[in-house]
Amino acid sequence: MRIQPIALPSQNKFIQHYRAQEQELLNKFHYNPYNQEEYEKRAQELDSRSFQREELADHLQVINKKWGAGEATFTNIERLRNPESVVVVGGQQAGLLTGPLYTIHKMISIIIMAKEQEEALGRPVLPVFWIAGEDHDFDEINHIYMPQSPRMKKHKILQKQMKKEAISEMEMDEEAIQSWLDRLFAGLHESEYTNRLYDLFKSELKESTTFVDLFARITHSFFSEEGLVLIDAQNEDLRRLESSYFQEMIKKQPEISEGVVRSLHQTAQQGYAVNLEAEVDDGHLFYKWNGERTLLMKDEEGYWRGKKDEVCLSEEELMHIAETAPHLLSNNVVTRPLMQDLVLPSLSFIAGPGEVGYWSALKSVFESLDIQMPPVMPRLSLTLLDRKNEKWLRRHLIDVEQAVNEGVTEDKSKWIAMQSYPPIEELADEVKRAIERAHRPLKEKAHEIRDDIGQLAEKNLFHLFRDVEFLQERMAQGLEEKHSRELEVFDQIDLRLHPEGGLQERIWNILPFVNDYGPDLPKQLLCAQYDWKKAHHVIFM
Repeated sequence: MRIQPIALPSQNKFIQHYRAQEQELLNKFHYNPYNQEEYEKRAQELDSRSFQREELADHLQVINKKWGAGEATFTNIERLRNPESVVVVGGQQAGLLTGPLYTIHKMISIIIMAKEQEEALGRPVLPVFWIAGEDHDFDEINHIYMPQSPRMKKHKILQKQMKKEAISEMEMDEEAIQSWLDRLFAGLHESEYTNRLYDLFKSELKESTTFVDLFARITHSFFSEEGLVLIDAQNEDLRRLESSYFQEMIKKQPEISEGVVRSLHQTAQQGYAVNLEAEVDDGHLFYKWNGERTLLMKDEEGYWRGKKDEVCLSEEELMHIAETAPHLLSNNVVTRPLMQDLVLPSLSFIAGPGEVGYWSALKSVFESLDIQMPPVMPRLSLTLLDRKNEKWLRRHLIDVEQAVNEGVTEDKSKWIAMQSYPPIEELADEVKRAIERAHRPLKEKAHEIRDDIGQLAEKNLFHLFRDVEFLQERMAQGLEEKHSRELEVFDQIDLRLHPEGGLQERIWNILPFVNDYGPDLPKQLLCAQYDWKKAHHVIFM
């Protein structure tokens, strides 16, 4: 396994400048994630704060046991009781079969960062993955893409979400998912790992009730020896530990909302685009009303209302709910980072590129509760390159960085053009020029005789040109058919390295890769040497 860092010129300006440690962006955070001394300062800050370590560890033992975690995970959970222990955390929704590859890459980033910081700081550092089980957008997770040349095909489970409920609370239609799984495996080429993988996923499905259960069990099967600790944000037992934190967020709503709006305005003035919208009346909390999540706003009279006025609560009523029934509340994108940091002694947060952007608006949010946000480290971004596609790149002298960033459509066009000499287009242009020269005297005489006959000559020349172009198109089509097998090579490279015009990790699922390389592939990826300051890494398998 060889690794090659590459640039990503198409990434937005914000993340590029953040990696370059531009001061105007670092000022939006409490710590510089690329400076080791900052982690030492962060650890000292965490030492001065208190956490519900015993209660949290008890809870994590129960849910990770339910999800079939390995012994290394339980060892790490016990280490959480140590007041010197800290965690590296990152999170994502509960995607099918773990969702797009970047979810696996985020887990790898968390595990690697935890190991590095434990060695550097000389204290326990635990890897924690925060499953956003409170999210209710089922359509966003209800699919994976699988290669079906020359495009990627979307595979959805034939199950509908009947109401806007949290994914953590939405029971799976086991029959629909089993049928979906069978369709996926029917499209795979059979390898030495295929039957083993099918039995693994089928077994985990039988042990799961919700999509979060299935996500967690598959994750633990991939990282059984790495000590990765999983947490479901929507779990009722966890919500009980968060009761006082919700109350603080309710009290501090004006400071939280105003601070986010002010920060976003400043960032926009500096010329950076951040994918986050906020208004001063946003409550940044959801309330479970009639079984559905309702986003709360705060009106001028101090009442907390549903976005569509479906519910109206006084602040006293909402505080009572936070105290007695916190499972009815959940966080949005602004308060989720805050809740993570109140629940966990977070040494560092591993973020996707978009997350780094919206975290930049949260400095004042943390300060409103008299705490600091952890160092925010962009996750590792990877492309997995198999030997067959690597060989094809070499054969056609295509640079892997170009293939990942731009695709190979232009290379394909150039290659097919070179298969005819002189090129068909050049020959056709030469013929049209010759026709035009030969036709000119006839056209001129036609115009002399009468205008309408001159126009007929113009139309005649147009039809002659069109006949040449028709022949040109048929010749080009015949050339492509003659070389169809070689042209498919370019399509396969694009499908693997630049699918749907973007990065592999945003489209591909882990399934085709573990089918080729085995279920230990995620663990193998932990062994490579990565550079946190690099935008992207190509892994030569």
